[in-house]
Amino acid sequence: MTVSPGEVSRRPVGSAWVLMYHSVAEYSHDPYQITVTPATFERQLRWLHRRGLRGVTVAEMLAAQARGDRGVVGLTFDDGYADFATAVVPTLRRFGFTATVYVLAQRLGDSNEWDADAPRKPLLSAEQVREIAGVGMEIGSHGLRHVHLPTLSHELLAHELGHSRAILRELSGQRVDGFAYPYGEAGEREIDAVRTAGYTHACHAGHPDVATVHSIPRSFVGERDRGARLAAKQVRHELNWRRSR
Repeated sequence: MTVSPGEVSRRPVGSAWVLMYHSVAEYSHDPYQITVTPATFERQLRWLHRRGLRGVTVAEMLAAQARGDRGVVGLTFDDGYADFATAVVPTLRRFGFTATVYVLAQRLGDSNEWDADAPRKPLLSAEQVREIAGVGMEIGSHGLRHVHLPTLSHELLAHELGHSRAILRELSGQRVDGFAYPYGEAGEREIDAVRTAGYTHACHAGHPDVATVHSIPRSFVGERDRGARLAAKQVRHELNWRRSR
């Protein structure tokens, strides 16, 4: 049976919990609250581990869902900060976890210039992307330069999605099947364009009205999220997922 593009984009996703991180580093100023200290990050992973949850890439999470495995939680990192290689990966490996990092294909080795009033943070270099791909982390695309996708013409949107995927595929040696929408901006046009560009799954920044494989809901994780707050976010995720089915 032939499945239409719209049906693929709207295919429902399972209830597995996905956490959205950005940067893991020591800091003194963080206006967007996107940074988690290494000590807190390790406590958060230990909390998951003690509850029998295994942190995995989005691709692994979807495969686990297909098998009926409910003991996984997706770990995702937006923007591709360099501390993913230096701070995140070593901690993940101590717990036997993996994660997906969403990389900006034309900002390799650059910094977060889109955050005009925030401290500059270095982004992953090309060599670091190759290294983390080599130890089992999933490389996903976050576009070329962290732009507002709804502002782009159809032609520029297609280029943003397709060219970023091509760059990262060549660099990492992976299929690069995952995408994360910059700023969480994912209307029907953007979701359909992501599917057309060949991505098999994509993550939203929060909880969309309808949860699909091309608009996977996530829970933001910050420095203040310890045991009780994480438990509350897990419950909220379950409730939101049931409402969005």
